[in-house]
Amino acid sequence: MLRTDNILDTIRMFEEDNLDIRTITMGISLLDCIDSDGEKARERIYKKITTKAKNLVSVAQEIEDTYGVPITNKRISVTPIALIAGASDDTDYVAYAKTLDAAAKEVGVDFIGGFSALVEKGYNKGDKILIDSIPEALAVTDKVCSSVNIGSTKAGINMDAVKLMGEIVLATAEKTADRNGFGCAKLVVFANSVGDNPFMAGAYHGVEEADCEIHVGISGPGVVKRALEKVKGEPMDIVADTIKKAAFQITRMGQLVGNIASQKLDVPFGIVDLALAPTPAVGDSVGEILEEFGLGVVGTHGTVAALAVLNDAVKKGGVMACSHVGGLSGSFIPVSEDHRMIDAAAANQISLDMLLAMTAICSVGLDMIAIPGNTPATTIAAMIADEAAIGVQNNKTTAVRVIPAIGCEVGDFVEFGGLLGRAPVMPVHKESSADFINRGGRSPAPIHSFKN
Repeated sequence: MLRTDNILDTIRMFEEDNLDIRTITMGISLLDCIDSDGEKARERIYKKITTKAKNLVSVAQEIEDTYGVPITNKRISVTPIALIAGASDDTDYVAYAKTLDAAAKEVGVDFIGGFSALVEKGYNKGDKILIDSIPEALAVTDKVCSSVNIGSTKAGINMDAVKLMGEIVLATAEKTADRNGFGCAKLVVFANSVGDNPFMAGAYHGVEEADCEIHVGISGPGVVKRALEKVKGEPMDIVADTIKKAAFQITRMGQLVGNIASQKLDVPFGIVDLALAPTPAVGDSVGEILEEFGLGVVGTHGTVAALAVLNDAVKKGGVMACSHVGGLSGSFIPVSEDHRMIDAAAANQISLDMLLAMTAICSVGLDMIAIPGNTPATTIAAMIADEAAIGVQNNKTTAVRVIPAIGCEVGDFVEFGGLLGRAPVMPVHKESSADFINRGGRSPAPIHSFKN
């Protein structure tokens, strides 16, 4: 039976705590679109996406109107294009990105992810072509997002791909310098990527997934912060229980929305991603939650410990509330999308080194961080290698989404707008990592990866 107090509590979360469904993402397999003729493959891709997702936006709007649940983004993820285009004789995949962009615009979604390659153990035919196409593809499209998985706990780290991705990130920034390197905001370099992630820019539809399905990414930092305000000074186990209860409520709403969307679209329900995803709005910040633990500012000593409690409690509460949990579940710490992280970075109260330490706990990695535009590609590659090592050694997903701000120096601000926010340009270590990166090869998998 629905209790009136529970209903009113949820309504208050929407109105006062910035609670929303951050995304409904439709995953679409393109395996049946493969063709040796690239033009025919792209025709099939466009037709399948615009057919499967034609009602996605209208159904999301109907759910918003009927249930009063804000749904911030409607998105699509597709099979990694390197796998699809690799069957053709094409030597450049920018045309595939343009096809994805056109299809996304036709159905009215915010972003489409899957201009992707999985190269943790080496390159297949289409992988290198796709990676080389990324800078141009992200420069000439509006809604296309790209990702490359360069490492995994099972395979180790492809250091040749790490070096290449440092170059690609810098080239993408240069291609979109007139938009403050916006192309890099649509590019993620992963270790241990997952095929059911509903969040951009890293979403793609794994080959192990159903032909078409619906994933939901929840949010709710404001709800958690409000809950913690009621337990000031209480012991840490009380704090953890309070977070679990809040996460349970948020996740139940996410599962409800996912089930309704699944029924209305007549496609299977995939997963709920238990993410605390911040926005630049005040009151919608993971940084604020960490400060509610008792930290003077996010980034000071104790930040990693507080984040560990938060991340664990969010997952425990969410798992109890939902039958199918997946994606990158936990807490996100994108600098440009969280007003307290922005403030802390601008005041030099949080460094790249502290952010790297936090990524051993959080759900993604070095995310939406602006760095000087003259940062060498090998330094960017070394940042990717550090983050990948954390993911590989700890058997968790980690990622790098950094934006070399061309023409900008430390202390300058770059503006992205909307949910992507704004970011101060942060300092990087000036000492060279070039000799390390230029070794190449493949970093071996950790001993605990051997489980057969």
